[in-house]
Amino acid sequence: MAVVSGGTTLIDNGALDPAVPSGSLILLSTQTASSSANISFTSGIDSTYDSYVFKFINIHPQTDDINFEVNFRDGGSLYDAVKTTTWFRTHHNEADTVTDLSYQSGDDLAQSTNNQPLMVSVGADNDQSVSGYLHLFNPSSTTFVKHFMAVTQASLGANYTRQVHCAGYCNTTVAIDGVKFQMSSGNIDDGIIKMYGVV
Repeated sequence: MAVVSGGTTLIDNGALDPAVPSGSLILLSTQTASSSANISFTSGIDSTYDSYVFKFINIHPQTDDINFEVNFRDGGSLYDAVKTTTWFRTHHNEADTVTDLSYQSGDDLAQSTNNQPLMVSVGADNDQSVSGYLHLFNPSSTTFVKHFMAVTQASLGANYTRQVHCAGYCNTTVAIDGVKFQMSSGNIDDGIIKMYGVV
């Protein structure tokens, strides 16, 4: 039996119809940090794909209790796209004495060129790091603002687990052609960031 929506066959005899887009990820670039001041993606962000996903894998800071940040380049040489964002977190400490789910107005931006924190207070112990992803939508559009959203998970300097949800937009109709990740202080000691195009 076929499943049909709006006149389009979605599933036929239990199989996804080949005409239905499935959203495959195409790996475009992998960068590995080694005491790196930042990790920047300056090529491959173009109109080839409608959106791009960046995956962060065990980003370990050189300095304890600092922030993992992102910024965007909009055609110039600087990573200073104007951004408006929203930011909330949940966390729990190892001692099982503190829990929290809250909006953090100090970590969002309102028409700012500053770096956007994706995680705050990342720990630098040997076993601590931050992982997650950022999804950037239609960066080559010259009509619309550039939406993005990110989810990160970290082990903090104060021995907490924390998850952060950050989203917003680059308030420009100029194409975004570069993305830079860095710590708020010190280098990225170790970790991998992969960039994918979304089919």
